[in-house]
Amino acid sequence: MTPEQHTEDQAAYITIIEGPPPEFAAARRDWTASLAEGQTGSLVVTCEMRTFNGQSLVARCVRAWDDGHPARLDYPVEVSASSPPGGRAEVEIVAACWEQVEEGQKLVLWVKVDDVDEMDAGQGDCVV
Repeated sequence: MTPEQHTEDQAAYITIIEGPPPEFAAARRDWTASLAEGQTGSLVVTCEMRTFNGQSLVARCVRAWDDGHPARLDYPVEVSASSPPGGRAEVEIVAACWEQVEEGQKLVLWVKVDDVDEMDAGQGDCVV
């Protein structure tokens, strides 16, 4: 994973460079329901991944939000007939934290998904 630079008109990205697609799971926190509110039906799900720079990845998201820009997770997808072109997908990050674990650092992201079915289309396991 690497933090990428962003300009004033762009989202901040966290990009998974190598490894499997993230596994998405239902966010089991009361406060996540407020993050999904809007004109379209959305769901907030969570994913966890190992990283070498969790603190800087979370800081990148916070800077984007402070500047009024979104933060997005760009990740690989398993190639199938229904997967997006290029074998990559993106979701909006709505909350982030990191923690030190025995194996190194773990990044926890809460992401907004507009279509739960897209999570089932070879883009990790969505448990809802």
